[in-house]
Amino acid sequence: MKARVHVMLKNGVLDPQGEAVRHALGAMGFDGVNGVRQGKVIELDLADGSTEADVTSMCDKLLANTVIESYTVETLGGEMA
Repeated sequence: MKARVHVMLKNGVLDPQGEAVRHALGAMGFDGVNGVRQGKVIELDLADGSTEADVTSMCDKLLANTVIESYTVETLGGEMA
């Protein structure tokens, strides 16, 4: 089974990479972009029997810095135990 983890900076946390993208889009003539937040997507190919609790533990310990980032978990191609 597979899981997809979406990690984003929490609201209120400065996103310099997102701001650089917003600025670059404006310089390219895309004036309607008022803000950009950039995150990451992590896809996990998990062994049978893996649980959502396992993925949550992975996120809390390594995949996301929970002080400044939030995450959501999406399961793909099957049910988690």
